[in-house]
Amino acid sequence: MSKAQIALSTAASLAASAMLIRSIANDILPSEIQDYLYAGLYRISRCMSSQLTFVIEEIQGLAMNQVFEAAHLYLGARANATSTQRLRVGKTENQKTFGITLDRNEEILDVFQNVKLKWRFVCMQVKSPSMYGHGNMQDYNSSLRSEFRQYELSFHKKHKDLVLNLYLPHIVEKANAIKKESNMIKLHTVNYDRWDSNDTFLKHPMTFQTLAMDEELKKELMEDLDNFINGKEYYERIGRSWKRGYLLYGPPGTGKSSLIAAMANHLKFDIYDLDLTGIESNSELRFLLLSMPSQSMLVIEDIDCSLKLQNRESEDASENQSKNQRENKVTLSGLLNFIDGLWSCCGEERIIIFTTNHKEKLDPALLRPGRMDRHVLMSYCNASVLKQLVFNYLGISHHRLFEKIQELIMEVEVTPAEVAGELMKRKGAGADICLEGLVKFLQAKKTELDKVENQGEIN
Repeated sequence: MSKAQIALSTAASLAASAMLIRSIANDILPSEIQDYLYAGLYRISRCMSSQLTFVIEEIQGLAMNQVFEAAHLYLGARANATSTQRLRVGKTENQKTFGITLDRNEEILDVFQNVKLKWRFVCMQVKSPSMYGHGNMQDYNSSLRSEFRQYELSFHKKHKDLVLNLYLPHIVEKANAIKKESNMIKLHTVNYDRWDSNDTFLKHPMTFQTLAMDEELKKELMEDLDNFINGKEYYERIGRSWKRGYLLYGPPGTGKSSLIAAMANHLKFDIYDLDLTGIESNSELRFLLLSMPSQSMLVIEDIDCSLKLQNRESEDASENQSKNQRENKVTLSGLLNFIDGLWSCCGEERIIIFTTNHKEKLDPALLRPGRMDRHVLMSYCNASVLKQLVFNYLGISHHRLFEKIQELIMEVEVTPAEVAGELMKRKGAGADICLEGLVKFLQAKKTELDKVENQGEIN
């Protein structure tokens, strides 16, 4: 008999003996003693093992785990060059290349400074509300489920310090470089009490260069944003959290959403779009803030409509506030703590943007510096805005009708959206026809305005 056959025979005999002993133990020993023995054997086997495993969960406490996000990007880039058998492949319209990530429970090997490391991607289906210990299960459809994701990193335990001090920082650095190179801004929304993890990319092409906005105001905003992203030391020195709030207010169609897109494209920050009407409680609101990463932009549109946060100085303030608390668990106090309380300091380099068509309806507590640091009036067209719109849509900077159009927009209130709509009606027809159509539109508005004013004088 060969040595290999002898080894196999010995292994089989040992396995059979172990099974026999376990069977006898199950029949003779009480269950408590069995559990004690099995626990002891498990501890012994772990002590004898040379392997160490790091578990890297997607959520760290209440926030997104930076190491998980970095590993997801890093391993996605590595997966294409390895012998991994199952990969997830996808591509959005705006992506130039295919996105590759590990499939559920797949493994991938990596080598760093001659050290072999094994990664495993673990996905489990769980009910989302109970996952983080909050939320009312009765308010959710039990059939709706979410993924709980984590990575397991295994290696020889003697390399623990190298992995902690060199390998993991290396992965974070590589992931940051991959993210910067992709130059893609993601758009997130709340999905069953947490930010979605899907790669939905912002397709809005608006930049400050093409934004139809008063030139002086545009310049001020760009300088304000640049000062913010370069102001870490300044914010630390004055003892304030590194965040900045903007209130964009004005009539519909004045470019509030376009400005948000231009800001995101300028900063290269992901957008986290929050609808307060879908939030169950102040605690859930706080969780969402804490789970936002740094270098991100929180957007709450139509703040006056999403929650009935009435001005506390109005005569019906107490009644409205009490009614709001009965109808919606998110309160004004909770919102204020969300944007400017102690919990708001748990994160860096964040932009918070509120939009409204009716600034006068907002409680003064929401408007003060520290919550909404900069109030930006998005108003009707002026000469500067008109010039940018005409250049965007017609590609010209001068025309014989400019002066007449500028005179008309000084007399009537017309939004950038209305002007853009008129210019698009006749696209391809030439600048003369497009601008003549715009003149007729403005003259019609002026005639209607004059009728209203004359009727008012008669009455």
